Amino acid sequence: MHDFCPKIWQEDPAPETERNCQDCGLYKHGSRVIWGEGNPKAPILVILDNPGAREDRDGNTIICGTRQTLQRAINQVGLTQEDIYVSYILKRRPVRAYDKDKTRNICIHHLYDQMHEQNPRLILCLGNVAVQSFFQDKNVDVKYLRGAWHMISGKKVTVAYHPLAVRRRPNLWESFLEDWQLVSDLYNKL
Repeated sequence: MHDFCPKIWQEDPAPETERNCQDCGLYKHGSRVIWGEGNPKAPILVILDNPGAREDRDGNTIICGTRQTLQRAINQVGLTQEDIYVSYILKRRPVRAYDKDKTRNICIHHLYDQMHEQNPRLILCLGNVAVQSFFQDKNVDVKYLRGAWHMISGKKVTVAYHPLAVRRRPNLWESFLEDWQLVSDLYNKL
């Protein structure tokens, strides 16, 4: 196993026109817009459901469990942070109840705009929420889609379990790593 030291990824600032977006109502939760993190020109786009914790209660930057798990997998399959850009279905962190379907349907247009602008070569969706939103099908499940490539909007897309699910259920780690290896193998052939 490689030595692993998690790093804070560079946050990609939201476009000026979107920094104060109020379309979905999540601005009322008091969270800020998180556009993405990592290399905006990366060939691999990773899609999560929403941003997680970035700062502790005192405002100090932290490395959350999701990023630790992602970075560990990326490291183990031979990818680098330069190869990866992480973005979200929702651009703000929800902190209380909200109308999930309505909000995701409103917010996903930001992700499509990003994809159009950044033009990644491969996409990896993590977790059922991100997969169902991106595939626009509430009946799809990571368990049945993982391990294969799918064409969505002209892009090669694969799926894996959410990093927090992997942390809670360590028996999923091997599957998670297999899915990252699938991405690494195809990327190395491009």
